[in-house]
Amino acid sequence: MHPYSQDLKQQIRTVRDWPKTGVNFRDITPLLQNPSQFRKLIDLLVHRYQSMHLDAVAAVDARGFIIGAPLAYALGVSFVPVRKSGKLPFSTVKSAYNLEYGQAEVELHTDAFAAGAKVLLIDDLLATGGTLLAGIELIQALGAQVVEAAVLVELSELGGREKLAAAKVPVFGVCAFNESE
Repeated sequence: MHPYSQDLKQQIRTVRDWPKTGVNFRDITPLLQNPSQFRKLIDLLVHRYQSMHLDAVAAVDARGFIIGAPLAYALGVSFVPVRKSGKLPFSTVKSAYNLEYGQAEVELHTDAFAAGAKVLLIDDLLATGGTLLAGIELIQALGAQVVEAAVLVELSELGGREKLAAAKVPVFGVCAFNESE
């Protein structure tokens, strides 16, 4: 665990029973509203990835964009949005997935990556792994390689890390929560 992890974790608010009963929503907006903590998060990720020679940072709609865009800028690589279905205007590839509390679909432009591109996939949270697995599927379908998936919040009890490991994609989680927190 990184020395910043506990400081960052303390900035994340838990909203119980949202968006439905039994779900503990991990709200990152307090962290984003704290300039020094948000800087710590981006700096932590920049230091982790600056020597990996990435070609792109792909980030999942919408909170992943908040982390992924400044990280791509700092690393000097392209930023690619993995959007919710129906949001991209050009030719796309799509992948459906299950959420902890529903279903959804994400898409990428077909020209998002060059063949063989090394891509870091970012999202705010890893729960069951469905969103990130859908993103991985799309990135690989375009001939690029996901070198790692990075998340701010990992809900370790929900098994997402194991599903990504089965897909041969390592995971970097900044903060881990269990259901009782």
